[in-house]
Amino acid sequence: MAMTMTQKILANAAGLPSVKAGDLIMANLSLVLGNDITAPVAIGEFDKIGAKNVFDRAKVALVPDHFTPNKDIKSAEQALKVRSFAHEQDIVNYFEVGEVGIEHALLPEKGLVAAGDVVIGADSHTCTYGALGAFSTGVGSTDMAAGMATGKAWFKVPEAIKFNLTGKLNKYVSGKDLILHIIGMIGVDGALYKSMEFVGEGVHSLTMDDRFTVANMAIEAGAKNGIFEVDDLTVEYMKEHSAGEYKVFEADPDAEYARVIDIDLSKVPHTVAFPHLPENARTPENWGEVEIDQVVIGSCTNGRISDLRRAAEILKGKKVKKGVRVIVFPATQAIYLEALKDGTLSALVEAGCVISAPTCGPCLGGHMGVLAAGERCVSTTNRNFVGRMGHTESEVYLASPEVAAASAVTGKITAPEEVMK
Repeated sequence: MAMTMTQKILANAAGLPSVKAGDLIMANLSLVLGNDITAPVAIGEFDKIGAKNVFDRAKVALVPDHFTPNKDIKSAEQALKVRSFAHEQDIVNYFEVGEVGIEHALLPEKGLVAAGDVVIGADSHTCTYGALGAFSTGVGSTDMAAGMATGKAWFKVPEAIKFNLTGKLNKYVSGKDLILHIIGMIGVDGALYKSMEFVGEGVHSLTMDDRFTVANMAIEAGAKNGIFEVDDLTVEYMKEHSAGEYKVFEADPDAEYARVIDIDLSKVPHTVAFPHLPENARTPENWGEVEIDQVVIGSCTNGRISDLRRAAEILKGKKVKKGVRVIVFPATQAIYLEALKDGTLSALVEAGCVISAPTCGPCLGGHMGVLAAGERCVSTTNRNFVGRMGHTESEVYLASPEVAAASAVTGKITAPEEVMK
């Protein structure tokens, strides 16, 4: 039976010769992930079912990244529960403040995910790891608990949408523009419980950071997962970050897809998602004069080194407009250190940005950049729902690092070319 990339990975994990869309299967897990918000609930459920030990202490990752460094007593207690469980279970991949990073940037960096893996995480953006040719998806805390205890999870095999990419992105256009463009095309439910599979010669022109960004936001189109075909760049990344094994699964030529969408990357424009949905995608001619109060550059979507460098390129030698706050969040300690050594952070600070420790903080209205009523923020994060970054009367505009940086200079939503003349 012909299968897609995702179907082949799931069949392999379930020990089956083949699967088809709609099948219910029990699959072996390569990794189970939780953070300081979702893991405490999972730990409680783990105890309720009478589990004594995790299935494999090297295949559970606990990453306290949302409200850390702890912002208040409640978040400190949440982190303590995760820390205590990690110590009791001797979890190999537990990351304390000082070594922690935003989970979906940290795990690939640490080489904990590879092509062919099946990963569940109690965080919706776990789909990020599809950039490496893995099947990864977000689950609830109860499923995380069961996964930690058994190393298995139930799945309904998804249909797939094939995105055939050609061409190459233009200067100052990046993976964030691509995924916002796609979500604008198909809507926030356009890939509901489907696998978004990215193939074609255009894939090879995308950096790994671009691919992580695109896969990260597959959930914003309702997808079960996003996944890229594995190429030489993927293999190079995995070899650089891990000595572990990987397995490449390619879709069969006659695999069935619910839909095939062709995208010429050279025609993808700067794209900003206006409030209050990622599908509300607009191009420069439709931006108008939107004045802003804050800019956030970072998150699991756009906090990698290339994102910071692209923002720094725009801001170098310029100043953030008076009255605009710009907060930069390197996604991991390693990224922070690299940006410190190569002068990226200097350029950002000299322009008037403030640099934060790696944290999810402002993305979910947690801390380090919460918005007040009536405030507008251009953010490189992945969601702009009502009240997502603070007050329900605030507004979030999703954008690439390039657009975010340019907007910081002018104080309104701006294309990077406008400040790079």
